[in-house]
Amino acid sequence: MILVMQTRERLSEVVEAEGHLIDSQLLNVVFDTVIKGNASFEVLRFTIGRTNEEPSFIAMRITGPDEPGLQRVLEALVTLGCRIASSHDAAVQPADKDGCVPNDFYSTTNQRTFVRHGGKWLEVDRQRMDSAIVIEGEHAECRKLRDVRTGDMVVCGVEGIRVTPEFRERDRLGFAFMTNEISSERRVEAGVARIAEMIGDIKRSGGRIAVVAGPVLVHTGGVPYFCELINAGFVHVLLAGNALAVHDVENALFGTSLGVDDTGRAIEGGHRHHMRAINTICRVGGLRQAVEQGVLKKGVMYECIRNGVDFVLAGSIRDDGPLPETVMDLIEAQDRYAVALEGVKLVLVLSTMLHGIGVGNMLPSWVRMVCVDINPAVVTKLSDRGSNQTIGIVTDVGFFLHQLHRRLVKSA
Repeated sequence: MILVMQTRERLSEVVEAEGHLIDSQLLNVVFDTVIKGNASFEVLRFTIGRTNEEPSFIAMRITGPDEPGLQRVLEALVTLGCRIASSHDAAVQPADKDGCVPNDFYSTTNQRTFVRHGGKWLEVDRQRMDSAIVIEGEHAECRKLRDVRTGDMVVCGVEGIRVTPEFRERDRLGFAFMTNEISSERRVEAGVARIAEMIGDIKRSGGRIAVVAGPVLVHTGGVPYFCELINAGFVHVLLAGNALAVHDVENALFGTSLGVDDTGRAIEGGHRHHMRAINTICRVGGLRQAVEQGVLKKGVMYECIRNGVDFVLAGSIRDDGPLPETVMDLIEAQDRYAVALEGVKLVLVLSTMLHGIGVGNMLPSWVRMVCVDINPAVVTKLSDRGSNQTIGIVTDVGFFLHQLHRRLVKSA
């Protein structure tokens, strides 16, 4: 619990913030958060950066109507990058039961976080949102509630915690033009050009790129373009569900997707093709065996296996089959996704809302995400749920992959 100063009628606490507060418009958000919390602020010191590189600094006293109200406002301000102006260490309490933490535990964001312990600021490892922070010796890390064990020292409250948001000052990354209003082909092409440039830079620097894809990739005719991106080394991790692999195999074996061929014509009996595809793969023991035995000779999964691209297929209650490689244990699938994402620099989400949101929850804020979907609601949902590093493009996935392939592979 934060120690606060008692006034005659109300409680108050001094908080500080430093960074590109004006360029990022964060200062407005801080003030609005205080007012919406039925609290008030008094600016004690405000220094504006003299250049676009020099950070600004603010110290202000936050006053609330009561202690619970003040605590709520302080918790919201800390997630925005403010810190309590004290030299106290973060409060820690031991977990008293496996999978459970103290009620006032600090719930993490995806922003880079530091905790003060033993008079030192420790950077929190494995940063992700919706986790607890556990301290062991001079090491702090994010830990899912299910992974907390009895006796783990859990950070509580918000004192001794410092969050450093990824500030978006004036078009620092060159993506200010990219908003969720993109709809015309001309603007989509401009967005793809910028994304292709970023992907190329990451590849040249040795960074890893992950793709989270839904079966629409197959339905919209994106398979040949995506396969060439894999062959060219632009995909290092593929995360998907059972459906992508099933319809990719269906397309490879029968030339259809959901029983429809590439001309848009429904094939008689084609509604059974995906089940025949599952049966074929199960009969030989799995996707890898199908490739090794020459049963599967093309497609996304074929190219992933042939090129040594890591992939994880996470199952769901609606899956047919599923394929032998599909992980049906939800916790195991989440853990395998998280391991596969370690060290990635960019994640490309192709028309898969649930898998995209799930991956977004696992990533720190400095890993860039690109979400492509024909539905604008899907494009904005990642940002709405806290993955503010997401760039959104509203377009057909097949068209997007065609344009990306043209920029990255055909022009090489």
